[in-house]
Amino acid sequence: MTEHRLSFKEMCARFEVTPRTLRYYEYIELLQPEKEGRARFYSARDIARMTLILRGRRWGFSLEEIRQWLLIYDKQGNAAQMAEWVRLADRQLSTLKAEQAQLACTIAELEDTRNKVATIVEDGPPDT
Repeated sequence: MTEHRLSFKEMCARFEVTPRTLRYYEYIELLQPEKEGRARFYSARDIARMTLILRGRRWGFSLEEIRQWLLIYDKQGNAAQMAEWVRLADRQLSTLKAEQAQLACTIAELEDTRNKVATIVEDGPPDT
């Protein structure tokens, strides 16, 4: 049974990334496609890794954090990788919740200021 592989163009289309992004992920060794001449082919492993990379980016992890996390699987196995994932996720959740709280304060302040200015616009400036 032959393993399904994606070409460079198919990989870009499937994950909606630019060729530059895909080449960069190869350059920093997040992906390791098979090369046949100038053509690149991505295995099921690369496809799974790309899914994890994009999720990690969406959740705010740096590419270096993602790279280190993926290396754990290769060096220490699945259990160690999952334990590290829980640690990283806990840290990122804490960071995101702090950012969310700050954003809520900023939104409330902006809404309050907007409403005060809107009242002045509607009622006219105060008499001086």
